[in-house]
Amino acid sequence: MSDLHYCAENLAEADRCFSRAVTDAILEGVDCAIITGDSSDHALDAHTPSVRALAAEIKRLADHCPVLMLQGTFSHEPPGFLKMLAMVGARHPITVADRISSFGLLTGQTRYGFVPFKGEGDFQVVLHCLPTLNKADIASLVEAKVDEAASQAREIVSQVLHSWGPVNANLRERGIPSMVLSHGTVFNSISEHGVPMAGTDHELGLGSLFAAGAHGVALGHIHKHQSWHQVTPGFQQLVAYAGSIGRFHHGEQGDKFWLLWSLSAEGAHIQTNVTPARTNVDLVFEGPPDLEEIRQRADSLAGAFVRIRYCIDEEFRQNVDRAAIRLILEKAADVQIEGRTLTVQRQRAQGISSQPLSEKLATWANVTGTDCVLELQQRLQLLQDGGDIEGIVDDFVQGLVTPPAELIASM
Repeated sequence: MSDLHYCAENLAEADRCFSRAVTDAILEGVDCAIITGDSSDHALDAHTPSVRALAAEIKRLADHCPVLMLQGTFSHEPPGFLKMLAMVGARHPITVADRISSFGLLTGQTRYGFVPFKGEGDFQVVLHCLPTLNKADIASLVEAKVDEAASQAREIVSQVLHSWGPVNANLRERGIPSMVLSHGTVFNSISEHGVPMAGTDHELGLGSLFAAGAHGVALGHIHKHQSWHQVTPGFQQLVAYAGSIGRFHHGEQGDKFWLLWSLSAEGAHIQTNVTPARTNVDLVFEGPPDLEEIRQRADSLAGAFVRIRYCIDEEFRQNVDRAAIRLILEKAADVQIEGRTLTVQRQRAQGISSQPLSEKLATWANVTGTDCVLELQQRLQLLQDGGDIEGIVDDFVQGLVTPPAELIASM
């Protein structure tokens, strides 16, 4: 499981989805549970309902099996927060991995839990932990430029992953499966909004992850579930993001899961288990929001998180009644309105100020692509000659003025 993001704003979503995942994992009879970072959304006081709810579910999980929690992004999961959760009294231990380390899972009558791995021992599985690296610390060690901290972090991560290769090869010979746990961004992974994560500060590469030689790599940080596999002589390797436990933002794509990992001598396999994440709906309009369409869909959107997106010309932006939209969707759990204003660019035709009014009209029609210029000029001449609008209308009605053919057709 990953990216629980407990906080006051996310409490209902996070607790509903995590609670279901814990129940399902217990019913599956899992041997151990791993949370790969970002159990909270930001710093939380210990007495808050979010912390109490999270601790209650962690305890319920640890009453069934050993739990290992990986340090996530520091802005989400402040250092020390997980150690507080580890003090929750439960039947089995709650282990915190907040630094580069390795643990083996013991399964015996006298002891059942994670212990530091030092190369020897009869373990059910060995987990190599690579939590979030503090790039500020790395930057302080780089003599040249702070900008080099990102490349330095990638180099450190690559070296650590490659160093686990021989260790995991030895474990395979002994029939012990291994996994790498990490919290970070794989280059070219896909965000929950469908955007490729390409940039210079992404520390994880698939080549380095596979080079660790582990059966599986369980990742946190990216909120969209995705996986990659590689067939290595003798076994199959699998790298996978569990994705966030629930939907915490508008526009998130795909279902939300917790992953059931199965490890064997042949390799790693995962079973995806859907969580009861909230329903997100996007209503997109090319112009102003259609209130009647929204009204027709209002009942089906009750309890959903709705995002209204539209684009509108600058001069008509005041015509959008946001209050009316929110009133129609009052049964929705949340409504977010995102309008994009199209700036009107006015173009001035050269020399137009010195032209007669009729020619100005023709120039304007040419610039704007307006048809029927001749008919427009004739109507303009009627106004200029008659000066009496009611008289022109009377003449038109009495048939004294022959209207343009297209005007007759439109009538």
